Amino acid sequence: MKHYWKCLGTNTVFENRILALRQDTYHFLPNDIIKDFTVLEFGDWVNIIPITSQGEVVLIRQYRHGIMRDTIEIPGGLLSETDTSPIDAALRELEEETGYSSSDIIHIGTVEPNPAIQNNRCYTYLARNAYRKSSQRLDSTEAIHVDVIKKEEVYGMIRSGQITHGLVIAAFAHLLLHEQSP
Repeated sequence: MKHYWKCLGTNTVFENRILALRQDTYHFLPNDIIKDFTVLEFGDWVNIIPITSQGEVVLIRQYRHGIMRDTIEIPGGLLSETDTSPIDAALRELEEETGYSSSDIIHIGTVEPNPAIQNNRCYTYLARNAYRKSSQRLDSTEAIHVDVIKKEEVYGMIRSGQITHGLVIAAFAHLLLHEQSP
């Protein structure tokens, strides 16, 4: 596809430890229009689907400020400066949020959460034969409840609207594709 946009400038409007708000000015060449666009700069994220040797999925429940209610999710979070790779971040998040671990972790997919206004990626991993290793090691502002359920129940929870987190649903779509691949 031909590139029709020319960036004329960029300006960081706001920045904190989670995000930077950037305003870019572009020239749309075919119609000779100059327009500003807002971009949310986030670090990359990871998600991990932990499945026990009994075929159960380790899910978490936690309060989310954006929607002001609890959500059902899989372990995940931002890559930190100390993570050497996304897979290291996924294992760290799994152990911190649930106390579970696995020595059999594979990458099953990557999505760009909202490329219209965000610049980041979310890497999804599958942790097979997940097992309870320790107690949770939560951040000082986290309160996470761990649930272990049959994998078959997860898709019903998505259908019924119990699981609504877009990145979690994308992770389970990647799991379906992974399980169907030859």
